[in-house]
Amino acid sequence: MGDFSNLVMLRLDRALGGPSNGYLSMSASRLRFYERSPGHQHLSDSDRYLLKRPMPSKRVVIIGTGTVGQEHMYVAHLLGKMVVHGIYDTEPDSMDAAERRYRSFSEQTLVRYKSLEEACNDPEADALIICTPNHTHFEVLNIAMESGKPILLEKPLATTLSDAAAIVEASETYSSFIQVGLQYRYKAQYVEALHEVKMRLSLGDIKTISMSEYRPPFLDKVKQWNKFNEQSGGTLVEKCCHYFDLINIISESTPVRVYASGGQSVNFLDFKHKGLAADIDDHAFVIVDYKNGLRANFSLNMFCHDFTEEMVIVGDKGSLRSIERVSADNDDSPEAIVAIELGDPIGSRRIEASYPCEIRNSGHQGATFFEHVAFFDQLTGKQVQSATPLQGLWAMIVAAAAQNSILTRQVVDISSFMSDNNLSKYLE
Repeated sequence: MGDFSNLVMLRLDRALGGPSNGYLSMSASRLRFYERSPGHQHLSDSDRYLLKRPMPSKRVVIIGTGTVGQEHMYVAHLLGKMVVHGIYDTEPDSMDAAERRYRSFSEQTLVRYKSLEEACNDPEADALIICTPNHTHFEVLNIAMESGKPILLEKPLATTLSDAAAIVEASETYSSFIQVGLQYRYKAQYVEALHEVKMRLSLGDIKTISMSEYRPPFLDKVKQWNKFNEQSGGTLVEKCCHYFDLINIISESTPVRVYASGGQSVNFLDFKHKGLAADIDDHAFVIVDYKNGLRANFSLNMFCHDFTEEMVIVGDKGSLRSIERVSADNDDSPEAIVAIELGDPIGSRRIEASYPCEIRNSGHQGATFFEHVAFFDQLTGKQVQSATPLQGLWAMIVAAAAQNSILTRQVVDISSFMSDNNLSKYLE
């Protein structure tokens, strides 16, 4: 699954333009608030020094211009190091909407491609960001890889383990790199948690991990693909691979058993699309045992009104609890708290974990922004800790095993499960 013992967390100042040694330099920092404020827009480029905007050095193409694709377009603009060169989608309405939104914050002219092949092979583009529906990832990626360009592929890796494994194999000989969009590892509270666990070692040896998400149902998508297991991969693959990725990172071990209980109780019970009834699960409880003795659980409920995420990590020296709440009704800032309890006031503390509002509000509470930082760094030859295809596969293995357990109502032995799916070579 990879060695995470030397995990290096991103520093916020680095993304803002400062040095990576943990300290800000005024000469290098971007004064983003003033740079973008209406009162300073009369300045010509020649009159901008402290407020000088960076010149993007990389051009990216966005493939898939729905909600997630538009988020990537905005974040790329906000980061300022990459420019969106062009867009492609099989749905003209999606491209129209994306272009209208892009014009609201950028003067950049977008190339609109007529085919996927044209979008992938534009010699003017440096990299590709794939944000198409889950069930298209494998086919789209196969065409995209013919370009030899760096690729950011949105999660999940694929909808089936066989397709995911094929992507991992192809990535091992690919002339460039593939980054998987498991960006929750960049959420502020999880960055803090990983720093405590991996760098400060404040909790000691980790024994248990508990995560949960309470949220509203899946939103509408073009052709409603996210209401069906076959097109999405199932709820635990589509939505929850983020959490299994985080649990895998913290565990630094291989899962050996998975047991899950879940189903469809409230959402989309009367929903049909082209005569097909929705079959997507809306709640689940998952237990995962790891080879090193660590135990984890994950709870999901998708018929809540607001969003709440929680992580509780307990080691032999202390515990950590992070909670994030986001209201679906108003524009209040999301509240993310990390509390470290060591049984002694010395070292115990409570942290408000958040990014500056402009970054936080750009998407997924700022995680997408730092995902772009990592993508740009890889484009410029730097070593990063973004999700690899292999890590994307392991997140899918846990999720798919949990989906299987819900279906069969049996404990899934991971060794047997991987053998049945021709994945035994990935076992440690």
